[in-house]
Parts: sequence; C-alpha cells; structure tokens
Amino acid sequence: MWFRKNVSGKERWARVIAGALLMGCGLVGLHASMLGLLVACVGAVSVLTALVGYCPACATAGRKPVSER
Repeated sequence: MWFRKNVSGKERWARVIAGALLMGCGLVGLHASMLGLLVACVGAVSVLTALVGYCPACATAGRKPVSER
C-alpha cells in the first residue's frame, strides 16, 4: 500500500458506529433531503476511513502512523 494506517483500533470502532448513526439519521431522520444526503455522505466517509485505517485529514494535520506512537 502507498499509505500507513494512522487510525487506531478503538478510534476505528468509534468511526464505524458514528458513521452508521450519521448515515441512518441522514437518510431516515432527515428524510433523505439535501441536508440528509450530505450528513449521510459524511457518515459514509467516516466508515470508509475506519475500514481502510487511514484518514487523509489526520495525516494533513500531522498525525503519526499507528506503529510510531
């Protein structure tokens, strides 16, 4: 791979749970309106970064890879 994981195990689980809740709230709670779709997309990105283990925003902010902590 061309990147190193920068999201730890506990944070990955938190991202999956929070992302799933955001997707549910966006699609069901906000009735899939434009705002709801935006919230659901943010949740999907959160779940994706958790599954991959790499967050580009954290890397930009200077977060070190998991193995170097």
